[in-house]
Amino acid sequence: MATIEISVDNGGTLDKTDVRMVVARASQDMELDGKKVLLIIPDDTRTCPLNMILTEINSLFKPKVEKLDMLIALGTHAPLSMEAIYKYLEIDEKTHKEEFSKTEIFNHLFDNPDHLLDIGEIPAGQMEYLTDGKLSYSIMVNVNKMIFKYDQIIIIGPTFPHEVVGFSGGNKYLFPGVAGQKIIDSFHWLGALITNREIIGTHYTPVRRFIDYCASMVDLPKYCISLVVTQKGLHGIYAGKPEEAYEEAAKHAAKTHIKWCPKPYKTVLSICPPMYPELWTAAKCMYKMEPVVEQGGTLIIYAPHMDEISVVHGEHIKEIGYHTLPYFEAQMDKFKHIPGGVLAHSTHVRGSGTYENGVETPNVKNVILASKIPEEVCKSINLGYMDPDSINIADYENREDEGILVVPHAGEVLHKLESEKEQ
Repeated sequence: MATIEISVDNGGTLDKTDVRMVVARASQDMELDGKKVLLIIPDDTRTCPLNMILTEINSLFKPKVEKLDMLIALGTHAPLSMEAIYKYLEIDEKTHKEEFSKTEIFNHLFDNPDHLLDIGEIPAGQMEYLTDGKLSYSIMVNVNKMIFKYDQIIIIGPTFPHEVVGFSGGNKYLFPGVAGQKIIDSFHWLGALITNREIIGTHYTPVRRFIDYCASMVDLPKYCISLVVTQKGLHGIYAGKPEEAYEEAAKHAAKTHIKWCPKPYKTVLSICPPMYPELWTAAKCMYKMEPVVEQGGTLIIYAPHMDEISVVHGEHIKEIGYHTLPYFEAQMDKFKHIPGGVLAHSTHVRGSGTYENGVETPNVKNVILASKIPEEVCKSINLGYMDPDSINIADYENREDEGILVVPHAGEVLHKLESEKEQ
């Protein structure tokens, strides 16, 4: 099965005619007549023209298939209400019942054992190989059991630089997208051990190898439609086997979603979009910017809409705060009860640094929240605070020569130094 590809360069965008062409060819590849099909889709923390994609899929697949359901690959994100789902998919209840009449939409629930199925164990020796020696314990792989009710799995979603796996997309929508917490924690902790700065924007990593191995344990026909998307629109569609579609999309995304900067900045104002309502996801505004913040510099996450650390993981985060990786590694017994995914998130937000003789020294000296989260809460979790009303974005703009950078709609475009490109 060859990968189907339609893409444009130089900022051009694709339209529904291009989408329909890919979907039509994909339909021929999969032979869907009479089958039950499950679409695994992202949640609303990803920029994605899902309405255009799903409308064409529904139009072409609905006459052929018995079922055309959707499962939202939430990982450990909070479930979406039907109101939020309809808003994200740009449909309403009437459209759902009439046009998508063969479609039910489900949230993945990572923490509900009744929704999960064990599909096999990875021995310690194999784990050591997959993770380049960073993890050496055996682990049971589990996944949302409802996927086995279907004859064909189709993964649909965008490909962006990602702090845990290098680039998102492909089999990542299975693992961690619709997996259980323990295996999700392993992926994220592995990414933390490698560190955000090393892994983000790298198309093939030990975490990707681990994910693809887990996906190989899912004994179902799998297909993937990987998208390259910016705020301007859809720039690329790659369809085929998940590993191959992801590979081509990641190569494209490396061109569209990495901005190379000539120098580091002493201050970065990272403007958080409304699609990140809590710090658990708004942290991407740090992940994608850390490589261009100078040693001892400041990063401000400007999110006047944000009032929550994390609906799902907030209590753990409030307990441990935000720290560098060496801080946790030096005292793991103290934190062994904390999920690895939470520890990983903490290290990614606080960034790289050192912990020597009980003194923690982050490379980014100040990570500051300018949000509705109160100052006392920010201080308690080891982050700085600014009143968002005190920030006039115009005061920061056009000051790159002074070492000040403003990043609108932060969180999807990775910023790196040109010096790293030359290495």
